[in-house]
Amino acid sequence: MHLEDIEIIEGNTQSESAVYYDALQRAINSGDAWKLQGSYGRTMMSAIEEGFCLLGPSPAEDAYGSRIPSRDDVQSGTKGSRTFVAARQGEAWAARMERLGC
Repeated sequence: MHLEDIEIIEGNTQSESAVYYDALQRAINSGDAWKLQGSYGRTMMSAIEEGFCLLGPSPAEDAYGSRIPSRDDVQSGTKGSRTFVAARQGEAWAARMERLGC
């Protein structure tokens, strides 16, 4: 995770909503953020459930050892998949989230 992303997620840096979700997607993609304090996991999962962010490109594990599936592990059209994000936010948004790196 990048320090700038942490500042945005924590609310210490003002940002547009697109920049905020970019930071969350990079945190999700890194896999490491799932092991941080519970508020990070809840925030990331909320963004996934609302269709703003995809699950990461690889499975991850949270601080309790629970497995977080990858975007390819879930069925197309379900929460965390690219098709779910595209249906909720549009194709351009889904492509943007998919392109973000760690």
